Amino acid sequence: MLGVAVREVRKTQGLTQKQVADRAGVHVTYLSDIERGARNPSWKAIAALASGMGVPTADIARRYDALGKRHERADA
Repeated sequence: MLGVAVREVRKTQGLTQKQVADRAGVHVTYLSDIERGARNPSWKAIAALASGMGVPTADIARRYDALGKRHERADA
C-alpha cells in the first residue's frame, strides 16, 4: 500500500515518475519499483520522494493510513 500511496500523491501533484525521480535524486526504475510494491524504501527515501514532489513526508503517511482504513473496511 505504500507504493500506492506514493503513486497517488505523485499523480495528485501532476508529476511523472521521471520528474519525481530526478528531483528526488533516485533512479526512475527505483521509483517505479516502489510504486509497484517491489521495493520497501527507507524513511530517508520516502522523505526524498516527498521532497521531490514538493509535499511533506506526512502527506504520504496520511495517504497510506487512508488506504489502510479502506482496506480494513473492505475486509470487514
